[in-house]
Amino acid sequence: MPRELDNVDRGILYMLQLDARNTTSQEISDKTGVSASTIRNRIERLENDNIIKGYRPELDYEAANLSLRVLFVITAPPTKRSEIVEQLLEIHGAIDVTETLTGKRNIQVEVVGRDTSDIVRITDAIHELGVSVESSEIMKQRRTQPFNHFYFSEAADEMTRQDLDSEDE
Repeated sequence: MPRELDNVDRGILYMLQLDARNTTSQEISDKTGVSASTIRNRIERLENDNIIKGYRPELDYEAANLSLRVLFVITAPPTKRSEIVEQLLEIHGAIDVTETLTGKRNIQVEVVGRDTSDIVRITDAIHELGVSVESSEIMKQRRTQPFNHFYFSEAADEMTRQDLDSEDE
């Protein structure tokens, strides 16, 4: 069951989304106004509650000699959609699969390859799943940003911060 997040949790999530690898508990502590030990405890709780599911690097596929990125939009039978998503993830070169609840165009799969022969192999593997490829687009770039509603309000009540510190230590 989902749990409610308070301002400290939201601040932690926002800061980790900005740069989880290089952000310290002390830096998050400075922003949220609670102790670094409270931050560490909260991060552990967010991980245990599966709100934080992992820390993944952002890759530059072109620099890794995987210069072709293609987005396939697929229509799969709604009753087999989840099964097909799992099969798509098994295709060498598939890096991201999104399942939607629409009747058509209900799966998007992003793939990477070194050259056109890689993309042809992936395309053939997708067709072998018995789905309809609605479109395939060569991707130039993809940008993401953190969900900004996790940002901790610095105007939070100081007493609340002290209460949170004593509760989490």
